[in-house]
Amino acid sequence: MKPLEGITVLDFSQFLSGPSATLRLADLGAEVIKIERPGGDIARTMYVSDCKIGNDSTLFHAINRNKSGISIDLKQKENLKKIEKLVQKADVAVFNFRPGVAEKLGLSYENLKEWNPRIIYGKISGYGEKGPWKSKPGQDLLAQSLSGVTWLNGNAENAPTPLGLSLADMFAGQHLVQGILAALIKREKTGEGVCISVNLMESILDIQFEMFTAYLNNGHKTPQRSRVNNANAYIGAPYGIYETKEGYLALAMASIVVLGRLLECKALEKYENPVEWATKRDEIKAILKEHLKTQTADYWLEILEANDIWCAKVMNWEELFATEGFKTLDMIQTIRKDDEPVFETTRCPIRIDGIKYFCDRPAPEVGEDNKLLL
Repeated sequence: MKPLEGITVLDFSQFLSGPSATLRLADLGAEVIKIERPGGDIARTMYVSDCKIGNDSTLFHAINRNKSGISIDLKQKENLKKIEKLVQKADVAVFNFRPGVAEKLGLSYENLKEWNPRIIYGKISGYGEKGPWKSKPGQDLLAQSLSGVTWLNGNAENAPTPLGLSLADMFAGQHLVQGILAALIKREKTGEGVCISVNLMESILDIQFEMFTAYLNNGHKTPQRSRVNNANAYIGAPYGIYETKEGYLALAMASIVVLGRLLECKALEKYENPVEWATKRDEIKAILKEHLKTQTADYWLEILEANDIWCAKVMNWEELFATEGFKTLDMIQTIRKDDEPVFETTRCPIRIDGIKYFCDRPAPEVGEDNKLLL
């Protein structure tokens, strides 16, 4: 039995942040009902590649699998009675509308609580519901750019660089999941519903907590990215990714003196004072950068791994998928419809009592379950 079996979630959200949260709840056993406008979630036509699954984007299918689906015009007041009936039977409702939109539609927390005092109301916004940013579009790249995180990526002389993932969306979604799970526990104690609020900006600020703590307690000294193979502005040499004669090698924390001996690089052995590994970080990394080009990544790995140095080969997805380590994780599942394979995607990464959770249910068609649920 999955831990959230018996929990019903109404998913009013679209795009990425909200649906990524309800996807995880569905993976853990909740019955998630995706509620779309008559034309469907805009994410159905948000393509990250030229690949389609049926009539919809891979992006839509990736985050909306394992859900039921209804289509209804929320702007038509007569439809509120249908939504009210669904809310009365539900445990959780999730929204990621702009501030004020749910209220205009008659779907505020106060309204839903009147229909069902035990409802857990989860909402995601871009920047919260107060202040000068409240009406800014809650879009991932914009949130990354405002948050300062783009100045942590790339080398010191590079332009600010966003992470190539929807970082703010996904973390906000997972923070909402944490809040909902906590609210479910609280409801068991009090019998009352709870309103959970998260936003993209606070989520992307939260994941910088290590950096912010250093900044706030070090006289607001701005972190300095390395000019050479930067990977973390606050960590000294050799931390970074290095080109070799063939392939790339990632080095984490290690003694520079020990590295010098193992790599037969005399120039590194003079840095005996660990303080210099930070103060002369770029100087040391520049030496490493040139030396590691003399042999292949596999050559260096054989030496370093045998001596318990934290390192890894930098792989692309084709190389990753071919490894025994990846195969052992069993992270890929096949989604089916009418026993026929539709597409492949990742499974839930959470194991409970050693059990891996799979599902083979695809994302719903627009209004697929209207007759059943409405």
